[in-house]
Amino acid sequence: MITIEQAKRLKHGDILYHTKNKTADGTMQRWKVNGQVKVWKRSPERVRIPVKHGLYRYDYVTERDLHLVSL
Repeated sequence: MITIEQAKRLKHGDILYHTKNKTADGTMQRWKVNGQVKVWKRSPERVRIPVKHGLYRYDYVTERDLHLVSL
């Protein structure tokens, strides 16, 4: 689990690990930060992190999903 402040400090290329999704050998899935982390000035509790998993899977991690990822 990461905090909102840790999420704001992430940069392109950092690796996150999904705590619930596992690979075939039982290890945590690796998600790579795929761009700039979006933060809002008016809503400092909001964050959106673009991530990539595998060859073709892209997604976003938001402030609601921070409990599912770790550094």
